[in-house]
Amino acid sequence: MSLASLPRLAGRPVAAPGFDPRDVTPGQVHLGLGAFHRAHQALLTDGAMAASGDLSWGITGVSQRSRAVLEQLAPQDGLYGVLVSGRGARELRVGGAVRRVLAAPEQPEDVVAALADPATRVVTLTVTEKGYRHDPATGRLRTDDAEVAADLAGRPPRTAVGQLGRALVERARAGAGPQTVVCCDNLPGNGSFLRGLVTQFLDAAGADAAAALGDVAFPSSVVDRIVPGTREEDRAAAAGLSGLRDEGLVVAEPFLQWVVEDRFAGERPAWDAVGARLTADAAPFERAKLRVLNATHSLLAYLGLRAGAATVAEAVTDPAIERAARALLRDDALPSLVPPEGVDLAAYGEQVLERFANSALPDTTSRVAADGSQKLGPRLLSTARARRAAGAPADQVALAVAAWCLHVADPLGPDGRPAPLDDPLADRLREVVERSAGRDVVARLVAVLDPALAEDQAWVSVADDWFHALRTHGVRGALAAGTPS
Repeated sequence: MSLASLPRLAGRPVAAPGFDPRDVTPGQVHLGLGAFHRAHQALLTDGAMAASGDLSWGITGVSQRSRAVLEQLAPQDGLYGVLVSGRGARELRVGGAVRRVLAAPEQPEDVVAALADPATRVVTLTVTEKGYRHDPATGRLRTDDAEVAADLAGRPPRTAVGQLGRALVERARAGAGPQTVVCCDNLPGNGSFLRGLVTQFLDAAGADAAAALGDVAFPSSVVDRIVPGTREEDRAAAAGLSGLRDEGLVVAEPFLQWVVEDRFAGERPAWDAVGARLTADAAPFERAKLRVLNATHSLLAYLGLRAGAATVAEAVTDPAIERAARALLRDDALPSLVPPEGVDLAAYGEQVLERFANSALPDTTSRVAADGSQKLGPRLLSTARARRAAGAPADQVALAVAAWCLHVADPLGPDGRPAPLDDPLADRLREVVERSAGRDVVARLVAVLDPALAEDQAWVSVADDWFHALRTHGVRGALAAGTPS
């Protein structure tokens, strides 16, 4: 696939870009050019440019960790397909908004230059929770992190926060104009959270944070679309539709959601013309997504992996695990929420379970189970705190947290065999497990993420009982016995 091959798509069941990609000029930078961005924000930008006719919103995509995406997309002129897979149906759409690809490890100065360019009016990020290099217990930037420390020492920055900090200083000095930075990762108040990290970085670097951030907006946003890894059979299916080999292909479910606070510092793409929802406050949508979709996702991953389910679809169709997921929603997640405007939370929960059961998506339990230390706080522990503050037990959250603790203590790979723990705090968590004695392991692990919740002895006792029931009787045995008394 390339610009030269686009005419070959005529007459095929493929949706080509609604514009000539050669006419697009850059107006955005995206940090974290993985599959999710290409199936979500980039695709919405395609639609926005086609709908508005404003082709000044091309994307410079930055691969933060490797040159793999660069090697996929550069020979294809930035073009790639999105194979939308529902039950019994597949559709292929070609994305044309990504016009330049950079590999941060090899081109750090080019990344800063792109961010600092006056033409870059919007920056978006999907670097995953661990990419912000923060302490999950405090939410503060880990200045002792080796990569953050290297950025602070003056090297061309390679962390997302370092890249933003350096570029914003350069923009302020050059009078480059307003810029909006949109965090699209699953973190509470992700806009103010990111602004806080950038401020901390600038302060630690001895820069004038107030000047650098003076005309920069950080609206919060909520993104949702299941985007699993691409398999060779997916490429074969896409080639059957397009007649072209696509190394940059990504796979996605039909559902797509983007809620963005309407707090832009300047111009923006017409995302709202193609389905994005602009709102004054993203927080209610964010809490609903984290506590309903993401929390259930984690529960299914940890229980499913332990029960031998390789995919989320396998896990949610296991009757015992499905009942546990429904109990989490019914007893803890939904009662902890105030419904966002226009959202029926019970229907939303049912929709989530239906989406997870989409067997056309090979979303693996091992992928979802990774980086738990970065995910549990906003997904599960926040619900436990809310329920406990209301005088409720939060026993189903305790089950999910216990399943994570067992995964930390005895990690399994996708083949069900022992495997290294895939977590940025793996060394610290292993040390906690090794130093724990008897029934203290759950309390000690929770304390790493939420010291205050770890002091709730009644709740921790339930989580601890779940932990030992899962370890002793297995997932199905523990779930059959019910909530430990």
